[in-house]
Amino acid sequence: MKISILKNYLNDSIQQVYKAISSRTTIPILTGIKLDVNHQGVTLTASDTDISIQSFIPIEDDNQTVVQVDQTGSVVLPAKFFVEIIKKLPSQEINMEVKDHFQTYISSGATEIQIVGLDPEEFPILPAIEGNQTLSIPGDLLKNMIKQTGFSISTHETTPILTGILWNLEDNELKFTATDRHRLATRSAQLDAGDVRFNNVVIAGKTLSELSKIVPDQNTLVDILVSDNQVLFKIDRVLFYSRILEGVYPDTSRIIPTTYKTELVVDTKKLSESIDRAYLLSREEKTNIVRLQTLEQGGIEISSSSSELGKVREELEVIDFKGEPLRISFNSKYMLDVLKVVESEQLMIAFTGIMSPIVLKPMDDSQSLYVILPYRTNN
Repeated sequence: MKISILKNYLNDSIQQVYKAISSRTTIPILTGIKLDVNHQGVTLTASDTDISIQSFIPIEDDNQTVVQVDQTGSVVLPAKFFVEIIKKLPSQEINMEVKDHFQTYISSGATEIQIVGLDPEEFPILPAIEGNQTLSIPGDLLKNMIKQTGFSISTHETTPILTGILWNLEDNELKFTATDRHRLATRSAQLDAGDVRFNNVVIAGKTLSELSKIVPDQNTLVDILVSDNQVLFKIDRVLFYSRILEGVYPDTSRIIPTTYKTELVVDTKKLSESIDRAYLLSREEKTNIVRLQTLEQGGIEISSSSSELGKVREELEVIDFKGEPLRISFNSKYMLDVLKVVESEQLMIAFTGIMSPIVLKPMDDSQSLYVILPYRTNN
């Protein structure tokens, strides 16, 4: 293998595939990035068995020669060193040559580097995902749906299925659901999916977080292909493979109340700032507990206390109020996690009782819903 390649293209591709490198792997070949060179261009691949990312660099792009191929071939190079050294090379043009026993020589300007490569035959083959049912979704929408649900996944490996986000696609509606048993987030979107449908597709939250970093902010279409145990995301010249988590996701519809005893409509920003202030004390108490109480003269009271620091109490106006008076305690961090992703200026908070789930609905977004379980307290 012998090539000359532009540094910015190589560096961008390395940064994309490096997200699949795991620091915990005990398999030496998976600590490397595989380079495949043919007369169409250069393909970089990295994998940790759960996710695999492949990035393609074409021979030409925008009427500019990106890669000059003198000799085709393949090699696996140690990812940690490779990602750092390419970033720091002095010249825009990089020359690479692989010789006997995968000894790789890299030169740029006056810099020359020799790297001990690995045999590409030992690198795992990427999964074959068959089928012609492809779902296309705008990249900014996909990133938003991940952001608005991913914070609710479980971080405990004891229930692996809950460390993922559930995907269901039915009748052109794509729905994401995430829960850690203490809170729940759902986000739906109407798509032109044609005949494509699937259910109980659960993808690890960490994986989707890495996917979000690759998806461009602009309205680029992401093509998604789902098989029995793998899902493939196609983004421009990047292929992102993810394993689907095994198991059946619990039925969360039963925990979402449909009738309420108390409903409040509040200013999202003001509520967020008020709870954030109360959180400062509750955090010191290691409980994160904040209390919300309706007031006789209208409005609500947000309060928290710390045995060492003292108390905080704040009154907040409400835009609308229906139903019975209420006093309830909840995890302020869970509430703040919701408020950070709500884009609506006004938020409806609904209650069915002091120990029943708290429901949060953005007023100008009928496709998002959040649920937080309250705390039982002595006062």
